[in-house]
Amino acid sequence: MTDLFSLFTLRGVTLRNRIGVAPMCQYCAKPDGLPTDWHLAHLVSRAVGGAGVTITEATAVTPEGRISPGDLGIWSDAHVGPHTRLAAAIAAVGSVPGIQIAHAGRKASRLPAWQSGPADPSWTCIAPSAEAFGDFAVPHAMTEAEIGATIEAFAAATRRAVQAGYRFIEIHAAHGYLMHQFLSPLSNRRNDGWGGDFDGRSRIVTETAKAVRAAMPDDLALAIRVSHTDWVEGGWTTEETVELSRRVKALGVDLVDVSSGGLDARQKIPMGPGYQVPGAAAVREGAAVPVAAVGLITEPGHAQEILNEGKADLIFLARALLRDPYWPLHAAATLGRTEALAIPPQYDRAWGTLGKVNMDLDIGQPQPAL
Repeated sequence: MTDLFSLFTLRGVTLRNRIGVAPMCQYCAKPDGLPTDWHLAHLVSRAVGGAGVTITEATAVTPEGRISPGDLGIWSDAHVGPHTRLAAAIAAVGSVPGIQIAHAGRKASRLPAWQSGPADPSWTCIAPSAEAFGDFAVPHAMTEAEIGATIEAFAAATRRAVQAGYRFIEIHAAHGYLMHQFLSPLSNRRNDGWGGDFDGRSRIVTETAKAVRAAMPDDLALAIRVSHTDWVEGGWTTEETVELSRRVKALGVDLVDVSSGGLDARQKIPMGPGYQVPGAAAVREGAAVPVAAVGLITEPGHAQEILNEGKADLIFLARALLRDPYWPLHAAATLGRTEALAIPPQYDRAWGTLGKVNMDLDIGQPQPAL
């Protein structure tokens, strides 16, 4: 049985517990992809809340790789300073600072999620093939030179991330973005060495993993986020995800973050608590690699059960942490493990003797007066 609040080590990086802040786009970066005070408040509040690792939103390795003009970027040296501020602030409160490096491919150049439509019609998107996502614009099919430049952009972004102080780096190869577009036969129609069979379609991911690992110190952790299935017949499958995970593990990837979907508008996802956990379990068993489970895991008992059953090594949370930045602290109270978390001394007055009484009450109920 694995305790949700036990330490977890990847290479030279030790997490204080098995809870992670999953990457969540905020769509409010400066026009040049620089972080703002919002990112600092958003990420640090969740690190203070007790998460073992706190990961930035999808951070673009090139300007045209942004999902929207409001996405974070790390494609130039000008980004290093502001990211250093983020990473240092996360680390200062005991969480491991992580960054997800990404390229949106054919799903780039959109308005923020709460709006609709293209952000800039002149912003040309690139993809493995000239195959649009739903009613999005038809992308430009990448040349081999552009593929090589993109792999190098991921490596260069990694070097900047290391310089900024991030200790956990995740390659985004899920949710229908560029790497996933190469993996799936639904979006990759190439007939050269970057398409066709499994080896061709997975080549950009393995080459990128190799380049990223080479660009970072041996003691830092490397992860990859994957969609284990497209949820569309004829698309990318869980079995292929297991094989890909075996290959990237051999190249130095330490953890596979298992999500699903996002590639094809025809997807039919059977939503429900822990609906992606079977994919995580399949990768963990089939590839013998540590995995993170994510997706509608909201209750502490459910998170603990997933670990107990050996289906994952980490639990990544998204919407649950948007609703409650202190989910890990409340989970510790629920599971009777308050001693497992280091409460910031500034907050000790709320988690001391009075705090132990308060934690027995439902959130939102009147609290005892001081």
